[in-house]
Amino acid sequence: MRKTTMINFDWKYSMDFKEAYILETHDDDLFETVHLPHTNITLPYNNFDEKLYQFESCYRKRLWIDKVETHQRVYVKFEAVMTYARVYLNGHYVGDHKGGYTPFRLDLTDYAVFESENTLVVYVDSTERSDIPPFGFVVDYLTYGGIYREVSLEYCSDVHLENVAVRAKDVLTDALFLDMDLYLHNHKQEKGDLTCAFSILEDETLIKTFKKTLQVSSDLDEKINVQESLADVSHAIKLWGTDHPHLYWLEISLMSGEKLIDRLKIRFGFRDARFSPEGFFLNGERLKIQGINRHQSFPYVGYAMPKSAQYKDAELLKYELGVNAVRLSHYPHSDHFMDRCDELGLLVFDEIPGWQHIGDEAWQETALENVAEMILKDVNHPSVIIWGVRINESQDHDLFYRKTNTLAKSLDDSRPTGGVRCIKNSNPMEDVYTYNDFSHTGKNRGLDKKRSVTKTRKPYLVTEHNGHMFPTKKFDHESHRVEHALRHLNVLDAMRGEDQISGAIGWCMFDYNTHKDFGSGDKICYHGVMDMFRIPKHAAFAYRSQVDGHPVMHVASSFNIGEYKGSLLEDVQVFTNCDHIELYKNDEYVNTFHPNRRRYPHLAHPPIVIDDYIGDAIRNKERFSLKDAKTVKALLLSVSKKGAKLSLGETLKMAWIFFRYKMNTKDAQDLFAKYFGGWGGMATDYVFKGYKDGLCVTEVKKSQVFKPSLLVTIDSTILVEEATYDTTRIVVRLVDDYGNEITYASDTVRVETLGPIEMIGPKVLSLIGGSIGFWIRTTGDQGQAQVIVHSERFGRIKKSVEVVKKRY
Repeated sequence: MRKTTMINFDWKYSMDFKEAYILETHDDDLFETVHLPHTNITLPYNNFDEKLYQFESCYRKRLWIDKVETHQRVYVKFEAVMTYARVYLNGHYVGDHKGGYTPFRLDLTDYAVFESENTLVVYVDSTERSDIPPFGFVVDYLTYGGIYREVSLEYCSDVHLENVAVRAKDVLTDALFLDMDLYLHNHKQEKGDLTCAFSILEDETLIKTFKKTLQVSSDLDEKINVQESLADVSHAIKLWGTDHPHLYWLEISLMSGEKLIDRLKIRFGFRDARFSPEGFFLNGERLKIQGINRHQSFPYVGYAMPKSAQYKDAELLKYELGVNAVRLSHYPHSDHFMDRCDELGLLVFDEIPGWQHIGDEAWQETALENVAEMILKDVNHPSVIIWGVRINESQDHDLFYRKTNTLAKSLDDSRPTGGVRCIKNSNPMEDVYTYNDFSHTGKNRGLDKKRSVTKTRKPYLVTEHNGHMFPTKKFDHESHRVEHALRHLNVLDAMRGEDQISGAIGWCMFDYNTHKDFGSGDKICYHGVMDMFRIPKHAAFAYRSQVDGHPVMHVASSFNIGEYKGSLLEDVQVFTNCDHIELYKNDEYVNTFHPNRRRYPHLAHPPIVIDDYIGDAIRNKERFSLKDAKTVKALLLSVSKKGAKLSLGETLKMAWIFFRYKMNTKDAQDLFAKYFGGWGGMATDYVFKGYKDGLCVTEVKKSQVFKPSLLVTIDSTILVEEATYDTTRIVVRLVDDYGNEITYASDTVRVETLGPIEMIGPKVLSLIGGSIGFWIRTTGDQGQAQVIVHSERFGRIKKSVEVVKKRY
């Protein structure tokens, strides 16, 4: 029978490698004790030499291997090691693996000492080797190093299921059936018949059971196809979708005669996902793909973060950004992230490692291995709707890409293939023409028309937009940050206005560390709609506002006139899903504002433009006639936007007002300051009330005068150690009286941890654009813990955490 033991705690690590480290007798007392996932070196936030992590290292683990029965074997499985791994047991070489993004498994049986302690040694090469994708030329992201995903021991029968691919087909008809590939490993290489028993469950409810007889050949590894009609239970099957992601379990029992020799439990879903020239259809209904690209990196530790952090990223995509899709750029991501996408109903574009460069034949063979490993890793996730089998933004290479497509189809014929390119009229080798459209400049249409990109009739999907065209820091000036958000909405509006565009996946979820050739000189690409700590920029709220279910109203302005050119307050953009907004100024009603549907006719929720801070105040409070009050208001609004550069007609109107009411320039300046808060004017408070279906559902307050305070929030106050250590994010913000983040703040804080937790990264931090984030992790014990944020200005803020141990 199969048994799995996680071995992620108490490894020994050295930041170098010597042949002597392979020997089981080597004294590793001077090695550092680490837990997996682990990065080979903790990096600074920015401004560092990218070669810091590009070195060889060694991991050693003393592990107990249980006694195995006759006809059993023991394997070690690595979920990912960056970039090349060579593995030894008790001084004996057992295997290696090229590539840092896919899992591999090695047989330890021949060198294992059972019911005893064994020494597992892993040589890790984290240099950018030109024989392994994505390397060979420049790469616009860092790849980091180490054993950065989990490791386990698997005890299996000589004959067992190494993998199973489950495909639900014809799910929209009464002829629904399961099409399954059973990947059988037959170490004894003996022919014979085996029985496979299948049970389909929804949670604990049994849906159907069936059995199949397998005729096993003498091959070491064999793929056996099995199909089963589910027509008799089709009425009970619920489809997986973005709103209702129903999931099922398939329990598989492998029998030799009456003896149970293997058992697997696989989660899967029933859904029909199709791309057509008319768009994307999920379960027969048109769905616009509105997504974002994600790198799997985190500050300081790169890729090395456990399950809870992977889950949280998926939740941020679903709930904080409101997208329905994510592209895994530019490599397969953690199984934990994939699992959470399944549970949340997030569509996934899965992609092989690579960035623009195609290497020699040996490099291409490794890329083909990556295709197979990616598909076998992720094939059972209903969230995956397309396989990316082309190196991101590479040139055409028909021979190579014919191979990647053929291989993908042989492993999974239920999903289309795509190939992300940035060149027009590329050879359409894949099923879907996937294209990075960076045509938008802020002044033109959000996207190119499909017909200007490709003449093919194949389905079309935009896989990147914006990004490097308009890098935006969380601490850039306000107008820049607002334009960043509007550029994303411009693309979404263009995408939704053309049926032939299946969707658009923006670049990207958050800022990320990169190589010297990219970014802003500090080794950060500021392309995200969030910063590296997953703290939102204005653009994040632009995405979030497109989703119903929870009221969103983000007022993208601090209302500080000194932030604007000439101290002239610009029109304010409000990213909201409300039907309309009422504005109050110093407790007096100003006006009601509605979504800007003229500019954004295709968006579900266009932004609302606040372009009037006066309302009827001039008519009600000043001495002008009704008609002249209207003229004066128009003149003041024009001055607020353009300064003194009035048109001839406006100048003549102003002259008439001056003449009729015996006003001078000083009178006009005082009037402007009274209603627009110029220099020396009274402080102004604004209240925005958002309405949905006639009811006020949300309210935002803004003030020019405030008392700042330090706000500390924590994602989870309970950390659970299971297969690995656990972690959670803490965010520190400087906010005003109404909870609005104060962008231009760089206060310094010191973080102290007490109890069975430790901080990831430096303990002294400065706010970046008004906020900063950090992560804490468990250290192996359980009990109560505290995080204390020290500020010279605001004192101490404490957050309590409970650590629970449930070792896997």
